Amino acid sequence: MKKSAEKKPTPTKKTASAAKTTAPAKKTAAATKKTASATKKTTPAKKTTPAKAAPAERTPLAKRTAPDKKPPVAPKKAAAAVKGVAPAKTVTAKPVREESRTALVRRARRIDRELAEVYPYAHPELDFENPFQLVVATVLSAQTTDLRVNQTTPALFAKYPTPEDLAAAVPEEVEEILRPTGFFRAKTKSVIGLSKALAEDFGGEVPGRLEDLVKLPGVGRKTAFVVLGNAFGRPGITVDTHFQRLVRRWRWTAETDPDKIEAAVGALFPKSDWTDLSHHVIWHGRRICHARKPACGACPIAPLCPAYGEGETDPEKAKKLLKYEKGGLPGQRLRPPRAYLDAGGKPAPPLGAG
Repeated sequence: MKKSAEKKPTPTKKTASAAKTTAPAKKTAAATKKTASATKKTTPAKKTTPAKAAPAERTPLAKRTAPDKKPPVAPKKAAAAVKGVAPAKTVTAKPVREESRTALVRRARRIDRELAEVYPYAHPELDFENPFQLVVATVLSAQTTDLRVNQTTPALFAKYPTPEDLAAAVPEEVEEILRPTGFFRAKTKSVIGLSKALAEDFGGEVPGRLEDLVKLPGVGRKTAFVVLGNAFGRPGITVDTHFQRLVRRWRWTAETDPDKIEAAVGALFPKSDWTDLSHHVIWHGRRICHARKPACGACPIAPLCPAYGEGETDPEKAKKLLKYEKGGLPGQRLRPPRAYLDAGGKPAPPLGAG
């Protein structure tokens, strides 16, 4: 009984030693928990770092897409950098947005008045002496320049001075003369056809009515209005490529069909202004407001133009883009009117001249 009683303390020592050994284990577990909790505390910091960095990465992209510069504004004064022309009157440059009908009419007519001061000698740039020569020259001007037509028609009219003469011409001989104008076969067919129609249906005379002119081979509304306005003094709007381009740049109309452009622009002006208006717009398109590189910095109507800034705005660089008499170069006509020569214009050289 005593022996068994003495053996009982032994397991107690072992239990004590086991308790001692488990104590560090508890401390280690506690330390591990602290480490884990510390890790958990630091983990969110790592997760939030890329979240904060994401906007920082997008910021440069936002800067790239956002417009850094304001659109160019036309000068308050229209400094006409064209030779021999006084600067235009002071005009406040205002962007045109949702323009009222009344404001559009006023601005359009203001532009025409300004252009009339810049081009007081504006005229048709095809050489002609009578309505027959004008209608033939206008038909030949398709897909080429008026200059090339003017260089070609002297030989044509010298050999075929009347509709009857051209109607009886040998097509191959006419083609050889018209070759420099391009599309010479189709043009030969048109001028011989319209000459036959004039000789057979109108007694060899060019009719002075729109409905009669458009019946002639190769004659459309544009050609008809050129003839009516410049040979008969009857108002008409000539909607060529220059006219179409400029009236859309000026926001006179958004139409693209020539007939609809004619109607829309005609409604903005008195009928008596139509012919001269056509000359002013076409001349400006050929000399200053070009298709690819408009000379905005030398444009006398810049303050009135919603498209200011599409071309070169530096005045000195813009001057180098000017064509014909504005740039000191020969014009389109071999025999221009006296007013054009008095204004400093130069006649074009004949075909083959250096």
